[in-house]
Amino acid sequence: MPDIEVEVQDRIATVTLNRAAQRNAMTLAMWRDVARIFCDLGADTGVRAILLAGAGQDFSVGADISEFPAVRHTVEQSVTYEEAVDASSDAIAGAGKPTIAVVSGYCLGGGCHLSMSCDFRFAAPSAIFGIPAARLSIVYGVRSTQRLLSLVGLTQAKRILYAADRLDATEALRIGFADEVADDALAAARAFAGRIAANAPLSVSGAKTILDGLVMGPGALDLAMAQRLIDEASRSFDYQEGRNAFAEKRPARFEGR
Repeated sequence: MPDIEVEVQDRIATVTLNRAAQRNAMTLAMWRDVARIFCDLGADTGVRAILLAGAGQDFSVGADISEFPAVRHTVEQSVTYEEAVDASSDAIAGAGKPTIAVVSGYCLGGGCHLSMSCDFRFAAPSAIFGIPAARLSIVYGVRSTQRLLSLVGLTQAKRILYAADRLDATEALRIGFADEVADDALAAARAFAGRIAANAPLSVSGAKTILDGLVMGPGALDLAMAQRLIDEASRSFDYQEGRNAFAEKRPARFEGR
């Protein structure tokens, strides 16, 4: 069976990390596959939203440290490894479609990296979040740290990175690391994704690009590209359809063009 599975139903793609016996620990190959899969789904006009989940009881315990002697032993290997990790998060953030991490059980280290790259994190009551980099003498990457900071603020980000504390679902929700806690997190995420999928794709994609660019700090947002997205939406079929539907008091039938 593949280490990552993809299923599309009702315009919602579900990407599942599929190493349940290893608590969905991420290999180097999986980091690269995540980047490829999210790029492909981002280009798929039949997909309006993407869920990211883990098989079995856990979301992901992060990087598969057992392979570090082979793939992350030297400085050069570490650079290559971190480039693959960053490429995965960039692909998730850059997919142009809403992404939701569905978290149960452990979501640690690189698992947090994946979940924070998503627009939302829906957690089961069993969810445990943590970034143990300080226990491994690893400095958490700049992109991941920026995302953590944007979610929880400076003091909580320092607490998580300095102390390597773990957070249960209730605490994660309180500080903004999780967005919703539900007994059936997958069903809740699918319902939310369905509501988003009914809206205009150009509006959602444009908002995601602008918001993510703004939150990632100075220079991250290409203002010319942002204006182009705004203008394209204004000229689109969907804009006309949205206005017509509003005037006619009916649901809009958006086509993403």
